[in-house]
Amino acid sequence: MQDSVLITGGAQRLGRELVLAFARAGWHVWCHYGHSADAAQALQAELRAQGLAVDVIGADLSQVAQVLSMVAQITQQRGPLRAVVNNASLFEPDTGSDFDPALLRQQMEVNLVAPLLLGRELARQQTQRSDPVDVQDACLIHVLDQKVFNLNPDYFSYTTTKLALERSVDLQAQALAPGVRVCGVAPGLIYPSGPQSQDNFDRASRVNLLRRATPPADVAATCLFLAQTRSITGVTICVDNGQHLVPLARDVMFAAQTLTQESPHAEP
Repeated sequence: MQDSVLITGGAQRLGRELVLAFARAGWHVWCHYGHSADAAQALQAELRAQGLAVDVIGADLSQVAQVLSMVAQITQQRGPLRAVVNNASLFEPDTGSDFDPALLRQQMEVNLVAPLLLGRELARQQTQRSDPVDVQDACLIHVLDQKVFNLNPDYFSYTTTKLALERSVDLQAQALAPGVRVCGVAPGLIYPSGPQSQDNFDRASRVNLLRRATPPADVAATCLFLAQTRSITGVTICVDNGQHLVPLARDVMFAAQTLTQESPHAEP
C-alpha cells in the first residue's frame, strides 16, 4: 500500500504545490481544505486523471473535534498516515499595540494547536502500524515563515504563533521520537498576500541575498525531501534565497512599498 500523507490547506497556493509534489512522488495524498472545497475537488480530479492517488477531506482546523474526526476518517479508510505537512495557516494584519485577543486565539488554534494536535495523533497512529519496528518512520513537517528568524513587529499575532510553532519543532522531535520525526520548513515570500499589489510583490520577492523570487516548487521539494529522509529530525530549513539574513524593520511588503515611494525606478 502507498504511504499516505495529509497536507493541510492543500487546495491552493503552496498547498497545491505540496499536493503535486507528493502525489507525483508516489504518495497517496489527503488534501485537506477549510473553505476551498471546489478548488480541492478540481485538483483531485486533475491528478486522478493522471493516475495519481488523491483524496480530499474538509475540516475546520480551529475546532479540535473536527481535527480529530478528520484523522479518524483517514485512519478508517486507509490506515495510519506516514506523514503530515502542516501548511494551513491564518495570516491577519495587526500590531502589538492593537491586536484583538479573539483574533490571536483564532490564529493560535489554526497555526499552533492544530499542528501540535496532528503531531500527537500521528504519533499515536504509529502504534497501529504493522511494519517491523526497524522500518517504521513517520514525519511531521511544519511550514513556518522566514520571519521567525528575521523578526519585525508587523503581523504581530501571526508571527507570535509561528514563533511558538518553530520552537515546537525541537520539542516535538524529542517528545515524539523514535516513532515520529519532526522538521520545519521556513519559506520566504512566494505569493502575493493580503492587499499586496503585483508590483510590490515583484520588488519584495527580490529582497534577499540571491535577488530572486523563491519558487513554491522548491519549498514543496524540500518538504518531500524531509519526509523521505529518515535521518533528519529536529531541524528547520529556510527556503527563502537568504531572505532571513536581510534584516528589515518592517515586513518585506511594507519595506518594498517604501522603496517604491522613494524611487519608482529603485531596485531593492
